[in-house]
Amino acid sequence: MPVIKRKRRATQSERGQSLVELAITLPILILLLLGTFDFGMAIFSYSMLRDAAQEGAFYGSFNPANTAEIENRARNISPRAEDDIFSSPVQLRDTDLIKVNIKALGGFCQGAKNGVANSLQVSVSYRYPILMPFVGRVIGSNTIPLTGTATNVILQPPCP
Repeated sequence: MPVIKRKRRATQSERGQSLVELAITLPILILLLLGTFDFGMAIFSYSMLRDAAQEGAFYGSFNPANTAEIENRARNISPRAEDDIFSSPVQLRDTDLIKVNIKALGGFCQGAKNGVANSLQVSVSYRYPILMPFVGRVIGSNTIPLTGTATNVILQPPCP
């Protein structure tokens, strides 16, 4: 004679078990999701900074004496309009948050002596604000310093 197994009914104390498990795991899952989103936006911001530095260094390779225009080129590469819904938190035109540093690197110029710059280094720095709660207390800061750097050879060096 086959044995028929009956389904076990949940007792009164087991009825809220799934709700308790959900209440415990949901905040952890939300924090993981927010952390992934925050990390992705930080990587995207770093990519924009690197592209901005490359644009400034590219312009500086043709016209190394015009530092104002090199900085302007580095700041004005934003690929989206400022009123777009999904735009980066990095606003390169904001002079308070974005720092652009231009440095001429020494070397040899054709027919010149030591000390004449033959390459240009552009660094763009930004402090990315962390969106995740409580992470600032763990790492000691609510921002992550990001720096994009690019170096190009000056194509027409000003030889004396």
